[in-house]
Amino acid sequence: MSDVSTEPAELDAEALRLGRAAARKQWLTRLALAMGVAALLALAWYLLFGRNHTSTDDAYVNAEMAQVTPVLTATVTAVHVRDTQVVKAGDVLVELDPANARIALAQAEADLAAARRRFRQAVANGDSLAAQIGARAADATRAEAQLAAAQADFDKARLDLSRREGLAGSGAVSGEELTAARRGFASAQAALAAARAAVAQARAATRSAEGQHAANDALVRGLSEESDPGVLAAKARLDAARLDMDRTVIRAPIGGVVTRRQVQVGQRVAAGVPVMTIVPIDQVYVDANFKERQLRRVKVGMPAEVVADIYGSSVTYHGRVAGLGGGTGAALAVIPAQNATGNWIKVVQRLPVRIELDPKELAEHPLRVGMSSEVTIDLSGN
Repeated sequence: MSDVSTEPAELDAEALRLGRAAARKQWLTRLALAMGVAALLALAWYLLFGRNHTSTDDAYVNAEMAQVTPVLTATVTAVHVRDTQVVKAGDVLVELDPANARIALAQAEADLAAARRRFRQAVANGDSLAAQIGARAADATRAEAQLAAAQADFDKARLDLSRREGLAGSGAVSGEELTAARRGFASAQAALAAARAAVAQARAATRSAEGQHAANDALVRGLSEESDPGVLAAKARLDAARLDMDRTVIRAPIGGVVTRRQVQVGQRVAAGVPVMTIVPIDQVYVDANFKERQLRRVKVGMPAEVVADIYGSSVTYHGRVAGLGGGTGAALAVIPAQNATGNWIKVVQRLPVRIELDPKELAEHPLRVGMSSEVTIDLSGN
């Protein structure tokens, strides 16, 4: 009786085990099929898309920002912009006290007028010195004539003295007459020496006048009032003074958004110290930091797609690879890694890749510097 009752129970257990085995086999088969389909899909995605694209989420918006710095050290009299304000190139940003620049400009204008006057005076001196040369030449001619007369008187006095000395022994000439002849000879000799000195002096005066004329002529020869070096130097100083006067008004070098304004009215700013930054939001780009192994096929000009976190996947920017950085972030850091100590650990490096974006898309969906984004580069594109 017991043997007959236990057979159905054993049969039910066996059937249940076989059913579970069949169900398990069916689920394993389905799982294997699903995994196979997933593998095929993954292979198809890689063959059709993955192998020709590389992407990273380590990407940030950047721009060639302009730092506004004063060239002069002066006191701020007016500030015309605020942070977040949009400005155009040439807009007035800050005004500085122009008092010192105005004084320097007036001094430069006076220096230019004085330089012009000196040149005109040099030209006039040339005519005066030329006339002096003629006068000194006439003096030299007169002195030479006087020297000739003195020479003739000297020769006559010497001849008279020689004759009287020859007749003195015979008593034909008195002692008084001989003394007078000797006195006349000495006087003629002194007059001759004086005439010779006068000629030398006149000739020296002529050479001096000629030298002065040559020196003055060297200053003005081949020049006009506008090409004179002194006038040109004064003009340069005047241009510098006018430039400093213009620099008392600080204008926007580019168009963009005012950021980090650090200047107030009454503040004394120093030359070369930034007072604000202008970000050209219509010219931003993306710096995407790719791992070095991702860059094997990346070339300049390849198309890229950018998705910014601010808009999400609803907005896709299109751009191109503009260039690859010259070094990794670790190599160009302020304090680069030092591997000479022996505790070197290899770390996969990232290299910045610049992506230039479509200006029209930027105008429709503006970005700001520092925003996060995801970048995908099409490696099959040119």
